[in-house]
Amino acid sequence: MEGFVNMVNAQLILLIYLCIGIYCCKKGIIDPPAKKKLIDLILKITLPCMIFNSFNKPLTPEILRKTAMAFFVAFCIAILSLICGKFLYNRYPREKKSILQYCTLVNNSGFLGMPMVSSVYGADGLLYASIFIIPNRIMMWTAGLSLFTVSDFKSKCKNIFLNPCIITVVLGILRQLFAVPLPEFLDKSIANNGAVTSPMSMIVIGTMLVGIPWKSLLEPSIFYLTFVRLLALPLIALIFMNILGFDPMLRGVSLILTGMPAGSTSALLASKYGADTDYASRCIVTTTLISLVTIPILMLFI
Repeated sequence: MEGFVNMVNAQLILLIYLCIGIYCCKKGIIDPPAKKKLIDLILKITLPCMIFNSFNKPLTPEILRKTAMAFFVAFCIAILSLICGKFLYNRYPREKKSILQYCTLVNNSGFLGMPMVSSVYGADGLLYASIFIIPNRIMMWTAGLSLFTVSDFKSKCKNIFLNPCIITVVLGILRQLFAVPLPEFLDKSIANNGAVTSPMSMIVIGTMLVGIPWKSLLEPSIFYLTFVRLLALPLIALIFMNILGFDPMLRGVSLILTGMPAGSTSALLASKYGADTDYASRCIVTTTLISLVTIPILMLFI
């Protein structure tokens, strides 16, 4: 119940940020070019700072054990998501199927999930979350990208290893392994930069909700995706974690990240490679809005 209360409080705070984003978009404070720049700022600066700061603690056998368990579950869920996508959406035309597959495989764990974990579990939860999102990032640039285009092995590796979040995780692990001390001013500046990720990411998500007709969100295929993405996969993950004996915090972190809405990159890739951008945007908006309700409910099962 404590996890549920903490999540509700965190969701209400994030909802305020989201409303600020809607207001800023409607008043022209944040226009499309500014939104794109803010997304780049989050993904390339503030989120990596948040991730790096989460590794600011001694490396112990217990931390190693828990991070290994988190990575294992995340990898299994990524494979399950890939398999589900190949079979669950065969009834839909290709232009929708590719988007539904991608939205099932790739969620918003980095852009939305990390700030949410930070709000509920703080730096301890962020450490495990930083490891948990690695399989999802790998799937994004390999199997996910292949749904829209064909890319060579070299390009896939480049996309993975040059991803700022992956680079930051590697640097954070090295920092822990060698106990590298940082000057106090640098440590605090990294922490402060990472701290703005939660409000900034939700403000940007709020701008994405403006201009989409609400009736267009009421499409059966999108609700089908919502059930798979926000309920079925997290509940399967929860069963798996209960069998493995995860502690409450590790279960909570894993459940939050597994139950994240469709990844915002689905609309970006759809636009770039000629898929149905409008449909991808509606999938993102619908799953994001409903996740504000489903995530606290899932926390009741912790």
